[in-house]
Amino acid sequence: MTAIEAGRAVAVVGTGTMGQGIAQVALVAGHPVRLYDAVPGRAGEAASAVGRRLDRLVEKGRMEPAVRDAARARLTPATALDELADAALVVEAIVEEPGAKQKLFAALEDVVGADCLLATNTSSLSVTAVAGALRLPGRFVGLHFFNPAPLLPLVEVVSGFRTDPAAAATAYETAAAWGKSPVRSADTPGFIVNRIARPYYAEALRLYEERAADPATIDAVLRESCGFRMGPFELMDLIGQDVNEAVTRSVWEGFFQDPKFTPSLAQRQLVASGLLGRKSGRGWYDYAEGAAEQLPHTAEPCPAPETVAVHAKLAGPSAVLRELIDEAGIKVTRDRTPSESTGYIRLPGGARLALTDGYPATGDVSGPTIRFDLALDYRSATRIALAPGAEASPEDVREAVGLFQALGKKVSVIEDVPGMIVARTVAMIVDFAADAEARGVASREDIDTAMRLGVNYPGGPSEWAEKLGNHWVWDLLDTMHVQYANGRYGPSWALRRSLKTPY
Repeated sequence: MTAIEAGRAVAVVGTGTMGQGIAQVALVAGHPVRLYDAVPGRAGEAASAVGRRLDRLVEKGRMEPAVRDAARARLTPATALDELADAALVVEAIVEEPGAKQKLFAALEDVVGADCLLATNTSSLSVTAVAGALRLPGRFVGLHFFNPAPLLPLVEVVSGFRTDPAAAATAYETAAAWGKSPVRSADTPGFIVNRIARPYYAEALRLYEERAADPATIDAVLRESCGFRMGPFELMDLIGQDVNEAVTRSVWEGFFQDPKFTPSLAQRQLVASGLLGRKSGRGWYDYAEGAAEQLPHTAEPCPAPETVAVHAKLAGPSAVLRELIDEAGIKVTRDRTPSESTGYIRLPGGARLALTDGYPATGDVSGPTIRFDLALDYRSATRIALAPGAEASPEDVREAVGLFQALGKKVSVIEDVPGMIVARTVAMIVDFAADAEARGVASREDIDTAMRLGVNYPGGPSEWAEKLGNHWVWDLLDTMHVQYANGRYGPSWALRRSLKTPY
C-alpha cells in the first residue's frame, strides 16, 4: 500500500490550532487542501492564519517564497461540506464530543467518494465508537497528531475494531510521506502516549497528595535525576489542567475505573478553581508578572564523610556510586555486618543508605535507614532525593546529604514514602508499556518511539527496562502493591512473564 499522492486533495474539518497545523503539514507536502468549519467565516480566517504561518517560515529562511506562494494557492476555505467531494483524505479536528464527530462523518459519507480515507484526530475518544454508525467503517482510522502539528514529528495511526488494514497502511504511509514519524496503535483508551504517560502525572499528583514533597521539588527531581525535559507539574500547567484532567478521566473511564488510572482530587480542585495553568495565569505555578519563583527544596551544604562502608553490590544503575565515591576521594571499606544480600552504604554513624525498593525507610529491621531515589544515570544526574526513616538521626541525614554533595549532586530531602519519586514513576511507566505491548496495543519499537517523540521522554520504556532489569521493576511494584493494597501498583502479568527466573 502506498501513500496518497501529493496532487490529490486533503480536507481538514475544524479550524482551531490543531486543524490549522494539520492543514499546514498537508500543504507543505504538496496537497491541495480544503479547510472547512461549521461556523461561518472561520475557514477563511483559518486559511489566512495558515498563510501567515507560511510567511513566518519564509522570514526565518525555512521556506522559499515561491514554495510559499504555491502552497497558499493550493489552500481553499470551503463554505459547505459538498466542496470536499474530491478529497482523497478528510481529517477531522473538531470538538472532543462523540456525537458531534459521528454526525460529521455520517454527513461526509454522503459527500466524498467511496475510496476517500476518513480520519479523526481525537486524542481520547474511541475510534471504533466514532466509526460505529458509518456505512463503510473499514476506511476510518485515527490520525492523532501532536500539538503543534507542523513541529512535532509523532503521529499515532490508530486502527479501530473494523478498520481495514489497507486503510491503516495508507494512513501510515501518508503520514510518513508528510515527513512525520508514524506509529501503529490499536484502538485502546489513550492509544499509546496518553495511556503509557499517565503515571508521569498520576504519581506526581499522588506524591503531592501524600505530602511527600512540593511540586517544584518533584519537578526538579524528575528533571535533574532522570533527564525529563519538563517536570510533571510544569507540563500539566503547559498542557492545561482541564485538558490533562479530561484525558486522565477519559482513560480511567475507558478502563472501567481501573485504580491504576484513578484521577487526582488535587487536580480536580485546581480545575474547579479555574487555575488551569499558563493559559489562566496560574496553575501549580504562578505565572503572573512579578510572581515569586517557586524553588525546589535543596539541602544546605553538609560536610562529606571521610569514609563509608559498602555492603555487597549496589543495585542496578546505583552500582556506579562505588566508583563515584572513590573518585570523590572518600575512603570506601567493606561492610561486614551480617545482613541481606542487597547492597547498601553504611554511613559513619551507622545508618544504612540504600536505593529505594518500594519499602519505606521507617521501621526497617536493619536499623536506622535512609533511602535514596533512582537515577537512570548517577554520573550525569545533578540532583538526588533522600527519604530518611523515622529512626534516622539529623546527623545521619547530614552524613547522607554530605556524601551525595561530595559527588557533585544537589540533594532534596523528602518525606518517607514507598518508591520515592523517580523509582515509582519510571517503574509504573515501564509496566504500563509492557502491558500495552502484551495486549497488542503497539510494538515495543513503536512504544519507545511514541514516548520519545510524543512527550520528549529521555528514553523509551523498554530501554529503561533493560537498564533496570524487569526483576527490579517487578520487585519494586510488588512491594508497593503490598504497601498500598489498593490495586494501583500491582505489576502486570506481562511484566511477570518477562522475568527469566521463577518466583
